Amino acid sequence: MKYAAWLACLAGLLFASGLIAFEGLLNGVHLLVEGLAFVCGVGTVLGIVYTVLASVFVRRFFARSPAEPSSFPAVTVVKPLHGDEWTLLGNLSSFCQQDYPGPVQFLFGVHSSEDPALHTVEELKRLYPEAHITVVADARLYGPNRKMSNILNMLPEAQHDVLVFADSDVSVGSTYLRNVIGELQKPGVGLVTCVYRGTPDPGFWPRLSAKAINYQFLPGVLTGLAFGMARPCFGQTIAMRRETLEKIGGFGQFVHHLAEDHAIGEAVRMIGEKVVVPPFAVSHACVETSAARLIAHELRWSRTIRTVDPVGHLGSALIHPFPFAVLTLLFSGGATWAWLFALVALIARLALKLQSDRVLQQPYRDLWLLPLWDIVSFSIFVASYFSTRVIWRGYSFTVDSDGLLTPVQGE
Repeated sequence: MKYAAWLACLAGLLFASGLIAFEGLLNGVHLLVEGLAFVCGVGTVLGIVYTVLASVFVRRFFARSPAEPSSFPAVTVVKPLHGDEWTLLGNLSSFCQQDYPGPVQFLFGVHSSEDPALHTVEELKRLYPEAHITVVADARLYGPNRKMSNILNMLPEAQHDVLVFADSDVSVGSTYLRNVIGELQKPGVGLVTCVYRGTPDPGFWPRLSAKAINYQFLPGVLTGLAFGMARPCFGQTIAMRRETLEKIGGFGQFVHHLAEDHAIGEAVRMIGEKVVVPPFAVSHACVETSAARLIAHELRWSRTIRTVDPVGHLGSALIHPFPFAVLTLLFSGGATWAWLFALVALIARLALKLQSDRVLQQPYRDLWLLPLWDIVSFSIFVASYFSTRVIWRGYSFTVDSDGLLTPVQGE
């Protein structure tokens, strides 16, 4: 009986201690949840402020007038090709329909003479028999960046000293060349690049991809430019003189870069020349035909930005006020103030969408897809911090802190 009493007392003490510890744990969890609700609430408010400012900067950017050239020098348009894309003929045709009185050479390159893109080039020649078209098929690779290897193979055939590099999935308006050359002729300018809008191929997933560009990427770039924080250079357009290309040491140094366009822009800035962005957007074809392809593309892009601009990438969390508001709702237990935050965040995002649609002259539609994509995009942003692996044109690579590619062995 004596030992039983001692055991009962010990069990009672252990039970009381467990209750105290459990109560402390609950208090700790409660404080943690309250802290997370506060942090997400702050993220929501800052995101709303950013979104309102972005709407203003989008309107202001496109209200400017593009530059007109003082002369019309001969230009070589360099376009690396890979595969038969859905809108390839339309994209290439837009470059042949330029209101530009100077001589223009169109230089197309592929890695294989069997590449189906060459059939589209043959059709282009038939449609525009007066166009000066040169084709290079060369399989040589100089590094993991196959696009840069393609361009290096093409450059010996470039006949003119003004070079305009543009991706195959880009289409442009009829004044594109004259406006780009007008910017390039300004004092101190070494490179002209262009922001771009997303134009979806048919289907659900391309429409989501276009939303990532039009309502997140584009406003983010224009806001960064307005504050002097963005240093963009996009492969959709890189216009430069041959002299500038030689000053930076050529393109061979970029064959191991994932974001070779960003690296080219930084190289031009390092020699003391300016990189400018004219006040218009070219069109980028969104071609992702499945959820897997869309997520792989967005992850590659997000991880690319994280490697070349980690601070800017972290700051881009503010482009997600609605997901922050949803998290605030969850952590606050559905508090009234959190519902108000969510409503204001949603209104701000919809207002930015409508403003972007207006200046980009595209129809107001798919409003319901915007909050859905915002949540998916925020998940991709978070996932970008958990790996350095990317998939590019079917090949797997890891990306180091300098943005350099290393092929994943065995894949």
